Formats: sequence, structure tokens, C-alpha cells
Amino acid sequence: MLQVRSWIKIADNTGAKIVNVFSVNGKNSNRFARIGDVVAGSVKQVAPNSSLKKGDKVYAVLVRLRKEIRRKDGSYIRFDENAGVLIDKEKGEPKGTRIFGPIPREIREKAKGKYEDGFKKIISLAPEVI
Repeated sequence: MLQVRSWIKIADNTGAKIVNVFSVNGKNSNRFARIGDVVAGSVKQVAPNSSLKKGDKVYAVLVRLRKEIRRKDGSYIRFDENAGVLIDKEKGEPKGTRIFGPIPREIREKAKGKYEDGFKKIISLAPEVI
């Protein structure tokens, strides 16, 4: 689970490397974000010659968390780092053309409303779905 002021790595090729979360989107009562949730953040570290600048406001969907997730079959899955993929706020589609690292299949189930197609595109771009 992530909360405000958490730092996440970006798992795509948009140029942003690290993002500081400053808002968990959803109801006002949401304090924590889980896999598949959309968060707003500020870019803290960028790659050279990228279109993004340090301090830009971006939206990201969380694709990997250090906190374990319980699956329906009783097993747990956990990752080594907190990571997200930058998305377009209106369409929900990923901004990058490549995604790095494994993506859990829970992302497909979490997609709701306007983000449904975008999360499917994230899964199709991922090199490995766990």
C-alpha cells in the first residue's frame, strides 16, 4: 500500500525515473493506494533529453508494490519495488510505448470505467504478466 509522499519508480520509457505521490485518486477517504489505483504525482528525477521536466504533474497507475497481494487461490505475490506506469488522465492509456518488468494480472481486474481500455494496453505492452 502506498500513501501520500511515497516515491515510486516509473516502469516505462516516458523519460521520468522517479515520481513523488501527492494524491491518491478516488474517494476522499482513500488514504492508501493499491495495485491498479491511479495516483497523481510530481516528477522528481528524469532522464536526459526527455519530454518531461522535473516538477511536472503526472498521473500513474500502480503496477508493482512491495506490499503483498493475496490472490483468490490463497497464494501471495510481492515485488521488490514500488513502480508505476504513466498514463493520460482523460483516456487512461499509457504515455510510453514500452513497459519494463513484470505486471500482475490483477491490473486487468482493477480497470473500471474510462480506464478499462488503457489498462488492457498496459498488459499487452508488458513483457511478462504474472
